[in-house]
Amino acid sequence: MCKLCAAAETVMRLCAELAHRMSARDDPRRVHFQSPEYLVDRLDAIAELFDKDRTDLLVEAIREYIEDTADSETFQELVATKYYDDQLEFETVKQLVGAETAQRLRLLKADLEGEPMDLAAADDIDVYDGDAAAVETGDTDR
Repeated sequence: MCKLCAAAETVMRLCAELAHRMSARDDPRRVHFQSPEYLVDRLDAIAELFDKDRTDLLVEAIREYIEDTADSETFQELVATKYYDDQLEFETVKQLVGAETAQRLRLLKADLEGEPMDLAAADDIDVYDGDAAAVETGDTDR
């Protein structure tokens, strides 16, 4: 199978998955952008080959790019850094990395912003409850 056919088959499979995943809450929004003519021509050829709509192919390509980007370690680190530096709001972080990861970042940020714990031992607490015993060490224990 040639590379173009394999790619087109993948696109077709992904479009079918997209159609399955889309729900009523996925209200479409019209966007307008410019693209090099050769890309549009190739996209149209693939869409025609599989009897698909150009928009469906574009939406799936965008979705796949976003998922791949969001899963990258570099992207996750950038989002975390900007969130910790108060350059991103929590809701934006949720959109970028998902609710679970955003919540984890929120908890870590709260921990980082908290007052440092005073780990000095308290003088007024007897942790041994008066039963402390000294241990003698011999020369062989050293």
